[in-house]
Amino acid sequence: MPEIKNSLRNWIWIPLLVIACDQATKLLAESLLEYRQPLSLMPMFNLTLVYNPGAAFSFLSDAGGWQRWFFMLLSSGVSVVLIIWLQKLNTSQKLQTISIALILGGAIGNLIDRSIYGHVIDFIDVYYATHHWPAFNIADSAISIGAVLLIYDSFRHRHDGTKPCK
Repeated sequence: MPEIKNSLRNWIWIPLLVIACDQATKLLAESLLEYRQPLSLMPMFNLTLVYNPGAAFSFLSDAGGWQRWFFMLLSSGVSVVLIIWLQKLNTSQKLQTISIALILGGAIGNLIDRSIYGHVIDFIDVYYATHHWPAFNIADSAISIGAVLLIYDSFRHRHDGTKPCK
């Protein structure tokens, strides 16, 4: 049986790095960009400062204000669960640990925004022709990458110890 170590202690630098990069880029976006005025960097990629009081893809953004507290409570609860999960992982579960650490950093990054501003600061604008993906930020990217890696890891290794069918 592999030795169990505190994955949170060993991997805390990942969520801290995500939070630092997320908050720094949001501060830069706030200081350098004008609200809803795209800054074209290359084809299919703009920087556009927008505020999202809702969840992913502006879900519940026009709900009247209660969603701020709901999403703060939800992301706080999810963060606690992720911290507990990280503490229970063993050293052989590297990809799962990295995945959870990325999601944790992203959740806390957006929680900071909601707590301070009442909305999440988004600024990355990816598009094709006239079709724009909803604006997002570094925290959203970390959550998405972490979720994809976690799904990949779940297919790669089944939890009952057997390898998945090929």
